[in-house]
Amino acid sequence: MLPRLRHKNLAWRPPPNSAFRIPKWMKPVLKHLPEDFQVEERTARTAEGGPYALYQLTKRSLGTPEAVEAVSRRWKIARRDIAYGGLKDRHAQTRQWLTIHHGPRRDLQQTNLQLAYVGQTGGPFVAADIAANAFRVVLRDLSREEVSQARPTLESVARDGVPNYFDQQRFGSVGQSREFIARAWCRGDYLRALWLAMADPNPHDRPRDKRQKKFLRDHWGQWAECRAALGRWPWQQVIAHLAERPDDCRGAMALIRPDLRSLYIAAFQGFLWNRMLSTLLREQCPAEQLFQVFWGVDTVAFYRSLGETQRQTLAKAELPLPSARLRLEDGPTNDLVQRALGRLELRLEDLRIDYPRDSFFSRGQRAAVFFPAGLEFAADDDEIYSGRRKITLRFELPRGCYATILLRRLWER
Repeated sequence: MLPRLRHKNLAWRPPPNSAFRIPKWMKPVLKHLPEDFQVEERTARTAEGGPYALYQLTKRSLGTPEAVEAVSRRWKIARRDIAYGGLKDRHAQTRQWLTIHHGPRRDLQQTNLQLAYVGQTGGPFVAADIAANAFRVVLRDLSREEVSQARPTLESVARDGVPNYFDQQRFGSVGQSREFIARAWCRGDYLRALWLAMADPNPHDRPRDKRQKKFLRDHWGQWAECRAALGRWPWQQVIAHLAERPDDCRGAMALIRPDLRSLYIAAFQGFLWNRMLSTLLREQCPAEQLFQVFWGVDTVAFYRSLGETQRQTLAKAELPLPSARLRLEDGPTNDLVQRALGRLELRLEDLRIDYPRDSFFSRGQRAAVFFPAGLEFAADDDEIYSGRRKITLRFELPRGCYATILLRRLWER
């Protein structure tokens, strides 16, 4: 099943005014321009003095890790001294907060990013400092009928909320093999985890990455040759270690950047949590209330609408992030966890990282459903696609909720 909501970078589209008829499943156009998807972090953090410089980062068509790397290089600051609360979309215009330990008390401006110095604060900026995210989203190339159909769906979303799934962007580290790096890592198969991290083809790979990954696949295990041929690139330190100690895959894993290792774990944990939520919805709602959506790595359930009892139950429901540190009594929640793990031949106690010790699964609870605040809807003529309409949405979401889940709900029924 092909998703109806298409990103302009993931599918070819005819130019405006073209006579080509666009298939139904390619609508609407999301992120035609970076300004069509705007996100701004809200925080209560203030500059009240301390050793950490607080900044507001504004970026355009740039991922958060890439922006942070650019700041690190420009100011010659160690990556570990830069902290931020969340990953913001690459294909967007976003504004978020970050701190730098003993960072420069000045602004920075370069292509696609601006860093505005706000003042000094007492600690690093972390996810818990994000109060909410405010969105402005433009959906383009719509017919009048499609605009009118979106209105009642938005009313349903405001009333019943949206399943709080982790979105596909969380699973960007999952390559062509469809295997999770952290799954092999948890099982102690460091060699497989390294292959998945360094050599597995990924649709997000840039041309240089594709060439380097192909070379690694063709010469896997020939570490001295790989070190000589690949030169300076992100895995240079890992390959150099393997060239000297080819049997120490465990040590090589520890040389991967900590933020990347955290992403590998978060992807696998998010996948398992999504399975738990999808199972819960199938238990709470009869089949006729549900529809299935393929979510890049799995198929999950969405509801069209809820009855009053269902709404109250799901609005209060929270599910734990699965990890070996989770202690559960026998009951419905434990059953959801076991069912999510069973198909992968894993147990809850397997969800732990033995080495390196600075990598671990997160703990916490996540709401089963989220409700957008301040939802506003406006329709107008599309200035890019002649004779078509556009929708502009404004809303605010709690920390950790994905706007793209709400948008998917509008067009998948």
